[in-house]
Amino acid sequence: MDIELLTVGRISVDLYAEQLNVPLEDVQSFRKSIGGTATNVAVATARLGHHAALATRVGDDPMGRYVRHALEETFKVDTRYVQNDPNLRTPLAFATMEDPAEPTVDFYRAPQAPDMMIMPTDVDRDVVAGVRIFWFPASRFAFEPSRSTMHEMLSWRQRAQHTVLDLDWRPAFWPDTATARAEISPAIDHASIVIGNRTECEIALGVSDPEHAADALISRGVTSAVIKMGGDGVLIATEDGDREHIPPYPVNALSGLGAGDAFGGAFCHGLLSEWAIADCARAGNAAGAIVAARLMCADDMPYLSDIELVLARGSVPEGI
Repeated sequence: MDIELLTVGRISVDLYAEQLNVPLEDVQSFRKSIGGTATNVAVATARLGHHAALATRVGDDPMGRYVRHALEETFKVDTRYVQNDPNLRTPLAFATMEDPAEPTVDFYRAPQAPDMMIMPTDVDRDVVAGVRIFWFPASRFAFEPSRSTMHEMLSWRQRAQHTVLDLDWRPAFWPDTATARAEISPAIDHASIVIGNRTECEIALGVSDPEHAADALISRGVTSAVIKMGGDGVLIATEDGDREHIPPYPVNALSGLGAGDAFGGAFCHGLLSEWAIADCARAGNAAGAIVAARLMCADDMPYLSDIELVLARGSVPEGI
């Protein structure tokens, strides 16, 4: 089976605090999993029945072996482009739930994370150029050599259909917002779909109003702009002039982590199923709401039956 989705980017071993409403220094136990935007989107899409591959690097260490095993055996993600870095350690991320709606994530990536060392030779040029969905997060442009590698991959891709830029704002990765805008904004001109929330649009475009952000993205050749508005839902805008506000699914949030990546996985499922963009976003909202009601990211990504249930009911059932 050919690869249907290729994501490029961050991976880590995620350690989730099992005690809620306390800071990291007071946590007594953690639950281990894997994470990172590109990783979670690949996991979420694979869970919905697709052949998803991830391009990244891990350390040649026990945590790196754990990551590879989890991807292959637990989450069924293709690891042919997951390389071992001989010099750097697999990064960690500690997630604490002092405020479940806005969890805190502390990244341990010093002196450099292996995933920022991805090289063009780590992937197959023909796969990058021809895969049905090529998904890349904005954080790829924060460091070298990842930045140059992404620019080279995008030159191979030639803005083919379903080249998806996830604006993915991670302030810990950048010295300041001006630097981030200078590096992220040019990537918009290589994407056919851009997904981001108000803050991420402000960083990339200098515009936070959803309608104005959509205008700015479409004016730069993006075929579909997907503007996330939190509790206000999602705005969809297309190059054909279509605009639609997709309402959210109310949920009692346990953790805000992973909801955006679940949205991404369901959105990719819709693209691969050749749905209209608005229907992709509806499925994305349903998936995001499901994961918001759960603790974990990768482990708690929904199955298709979960998403279909929420879409049919119009709400997230208790205990889903």
